[in-house]
Amino acid sequence: MSEAWEEAYVRERLAGEEIVFHTGTLTAHPELSDPAADALCIFIDSSIGAAELDRFPALKLIATRSTGFDHIDLAAAKARGITVVTVPFYGENTVAEFTFALILALSRRIIDADERVREGTFSPLGLRGFDLEGKTLGVVGTGHIGAHVIRMAQGFNMKVVGFDAFPNQDLSHTLNFPYLPLTELLATADIVTLHVPYNEHTHHLINKENIGMLKKGSYLINTARGAVVETDALLDALKSELLAGAGLDVLEEESTIQDTASKVAEENRYLIDHPRVIVTPHLAFNTTEAVERILDTAAANIKNFASGAPTNVLPLP
Repeated sequence: MSEAWEEAYVRERLAGEEIVFHTGTLTAHPELSDPAADALCIFIDSSIGAAELDRFPALKLIATRSTGFDHIDLAAAKARGITVVTVPFYGENTVAEFTFALILALSRRIIDADERVREGTFSPLGLRGFDLEGKTLGVVGTGHIGAHVIRMAQGFNMKVVGFDAFPNQDLSHTLNFPYLPLTELLATADIVTLHVPYNEHTHHLINKENIGMLKKGSYLINTARGAVVETDALLDALKSELLAGAGLDVLEEESTIQDTASKVAEENRYLIDHPRVIVTPHLAFNTTEAVERILDTAAANIKNFASGAPTNVLPLP
């Protein structure tokens, strides 16, 4: 747990259970082991592989407080007969709202304007933005979050085009937007926003082979996972000014950002320093309401597993 109130919140929902709380990530506690622990509750910043599982030999359940599960070695969990449960829904509105926070910050130069005023200059010169009305938003991934983004975009009178590996024609009809092939979406959209899970199929979904299809002067928003975008390709698109800018809540290999020897970390620092890029620290989920929903679901997952009726179980390979 990262905040003190979370411990009391969870203890209230798992009353009677023996719980040990640790601040920080499992990686930050290499000495931590427990031969009797039945369940491990983690977040995305704690990687779980065979070595970590060896430290908890009695483990029966991994409850991740996230929708994504790329931080867990599912094959290692399956080999040990461990059930993995997730929080599939907690904040489609929460992440969608943050997506538009990034879009608006870019379209209206809000961060540049704030920095200018803080430096003592109260002038709008050089800070002209652009309207969202009439622009085309390309939504890559039209699940719960993507659908909410589409509804918001229509509130701004934007045009919307979508891409999904499994197009939802009912959603397309209800929200009145067309599905396009990915390359056609990239060529059409003024702003492309990513809302796909991270897996072997979405690794580098935006890459050197297709990023050149982007409409010149467009913007890229990523609140999904960093590795959905090939960092080299993103840098090339920014340097050539194919992309006018980007809003990134996630970075590829973001956990290594302080590692000066890492090539991707060096590229991430370039993005952080870029004047037309906004980078935030994996923050899109982080509202009081969403965190409470995450904790509620995680606690319910643990209780349901203990009672023999597990919920939100992840199919293991």
